[in-house]
Amino acid sequence: MNLHEYQSKRLFADYGVPVQDGDVAHSAAEAVECARTLGGDAWLVKAQVHAGGRGKAGGVRFTRSLEELEEAAGALIGSQLVTKQSAPDGQPVNCVLVAAAADIAHELYLGAVVDRGTRRVAFMASRAGGMDIEEVAATTPEKIVTFSVDPVLGLQDYQCRQMGFALELDAAQRKQLQGILGGLYRLFNERDLSLVEINPLAILA
Repeated sequence: MNLHEYQSKRLFADYGVPVQDGDVAHSAAEAVECARTLGGDAWLVKAQVHAGGRGKAGGVRFTRSLEELEEAAGALIGSQLVTKQSAPDGQPVNCVLVAAAADIAHELYLGAVVDRGTRRVAFMASRAGGMDIEEVAATTPEKIVTFSVDPVLGLQDYQCRQMGFALELDAAQRKQLQGILGGLYRLFNERDLSLVEINPLAILA
């Protein structure tokens, strides 16, 4: 079963993984109401489809006014979004996620997957997060840090610290990363996941 981004973020929040404020909208009018509830003066409008590469395909739009937001939501909802990972005729956009804009200093990548070879949950992370993570994996795999979790011992503090150092995080950020990894590991096991990704895992300015 695949989940939309807004559904995944609700699960993240349940397990203590920090997410930006936002809500789902099924019409342009609902999107405007979401933005008014969120407050602020800038928002992201993100097409909810089961395919990666939304940003480069025009499925993620940055808006600085309610008028821009209403126009962006109206253009996306009801459209077919064609991305690198979708079918040739694209994926239908039935709703959008309206999210508060964030001042991002750096984008990381963080994911977890079932490693069939070792029969363990494997975590993957990279300082080269964002829209081109697939290219990073294909051309510079050394930029991706990985470790596996022993199912008997569980996630260990030293593994979290080592990943934090590899990602060049400061002490406060490493502590936050440990909480995020712990939440993701519990989520992965309790909800019987096969793959989870946060891209980007953002360091805020």
